[in-house]
Amino acid sequence: MGIDPGTNFTGYGVIEVNGNAVRCVVLGEIDIHKMTDPYEKLKYIFNRICLLIDEYKPDEVALESPFFGENVQSMLKLGRAQGVAMAAALSRNVAVFEYAPRRIKQSITGIGAASKEQIAALLKNILQLKTLPKRLDATDGLAVAMCHYFQCATPALSDNPKKKALGGGPSRGKSWETFINENPQRVKKQ
Repeated sequence: MGIDPGTNFTGYGVIEVNGNAVRCVVLGEIDIHKMTDPYEKLKYIFNRICLLIDEYKPDEVALESPFFGENVQSMLKLGRAQGVAMAAALSRNVAVFEYAPRRIKQSITGIGAASKEQIAALLKNILQLKTLPKRLDATDGLAVAMCHYFQCATPALSDNPKKKALGGGPSRGKSWETFINENPQRVKKQ
């Protein structure tokens, strides 16, 4: 499960891995933009993520890690949203992994400064999604899940033998060349 925490919308995506096949199970967003109490927002994020984890039972949760910006107040609010998302996963005994925004973008598009629209378009193609959601926060959450998948050495079996879920932990030494050699069916030649 990938989560892109936010103070107005928190995007999420769950993928299922079966051998070399990856499919999107669900993607969506937690809409808190109309809520005014910041502590109620945090509570709502925590509760919704707990419910999503209970429903989809991911083996691991990947989060977008904090990034440094000029607005300290915005960073603090975002850090709190990330913290409650992390706490929700940990409260359900689910392993948590973090990825920098640039690494997520680069893992999907090959470009660390890619736009949300570029990421969404590539995810639609990679996962053969019929449509994209109206808001790109959902595809951002899905991008975090896919980034984690790309960083994993080998998927681990879940309790259900028909399903494979993310596992194995990030492979720091894995290169694009290794990925292409291991997944030749995913390379589209022009």
